[in-house]
Amino acid sequence: MTDPEHDEPEEIVWQGKFITAKTRGRWEYVGRARGIRAAVILAVDEDDHVLLVQQYRVPLGRDCLELPAGLIGDDDGGADEDPLAAAGRELEEETGYRAANLKDCGTYYSSPGMVSESFTLVRASGLTKVSEGGGVEGENITVHRIPRSDLPRFIAAKRAEGCGIDVRLLMLLGEALVRGESE
Repeated sequence: MTDPEHDEPEEIVWQGKFITAKTRGRWEYVGRARGIRAAVILAVDEDDHVLLVQQYRVPLGRDCLELPAGLIGDDDGGADEDPLAAAGRELEEETGYRAANLKDCGTYYSSPGMVSESFTLVRASGLTKVSEGGGVEGENITVHRIPRSDLPRFIAAKRAEGCGIDVRLLMLLGEALVRGESE
């Protein structure tokens, strides 16, 4: 099934270093410039703790609680950087943990009605703390290591503090949400 405007020409309205605003017929949407993709990391340690990051997000005007993530090919790796290599690099930069195992869990789209960006979900295990993390200069990332069983309470507490909650955290709440147990 396709939209009647599928064959309309795509027009670039504006392009920056990382974002491109486009139109196609009546549709307006954004995507990553230069074909850049993202890697999102679900890092769970042997004690069943999940690594989350919190950082200020300008579009929200507040902190946001998220899974560690980063762009593939935005640095020295180039456009052909391997998603697993990028995930390992970003996990270590943001959280200070190195993963012995990285597994590609597929490609996903976070808001396909507005954004064409995709991300590769990567499961990280065999974690070893090698630094404090916090990201590269200017990112000011706070790392949270939370027992998986405590995630619904932790996320609810962060929301009550006014912290934004990234949509990808729904996968961590999924079963509790289905059962009606999540806050």
